[in-house]
Amino acid sequence: MEEKVLKTSKTLDIRFSEVDSMKVVWHGAYMLYFEDAREAFGQEYGLEYMRMADEGYYAPLVDLQFHYRKPILYGMHPRIDIIYRPTEAAKIVFDYEIHDPETDELMASGQSVQVFMDMNYQLVWANPDFYLAWKKKWNLI
Repeated sequence: MEEKVLKTSKTLDIRFSEVDSMKVVWHGAYMLYFEDAREAFGQEYGLEYMRMADEGYYAPLVDLQFHYRKPILYGMHPRIDIIYRPTEAAKIVFDYEIHDPETDELMASGQSVQVFMDMNYQLVWANPDFYLAWKKKWNLI
């Protein structure tokens, strides 16, 4: 069976407050770009944070990685791609790629892992029912 790929893209606007004195994006801004991508993905595929909360779960980040390849400069409008990585475990895994808007060159990449906690902040080891239904909807299981 061919694996279904869930992916979305978003154009980033690099703001002055996100760069250092060399006009290069500060490393701490990347986590915000990844968050923006997760929100765009959630809106497109129905996996928003508030939906998770309404279902009785939080999805905190437990691992976040960045790999810098080329500086992102003030005024650029790079594209960030977010790709969902299916797993049988009760977690959400995303890969990210940030591309130069003019050359499509890879500027940065990364990955995030989120787990599920109930409203009492207890780790949930099994996939929540709503998440299983979401996976079925998108033919991921």
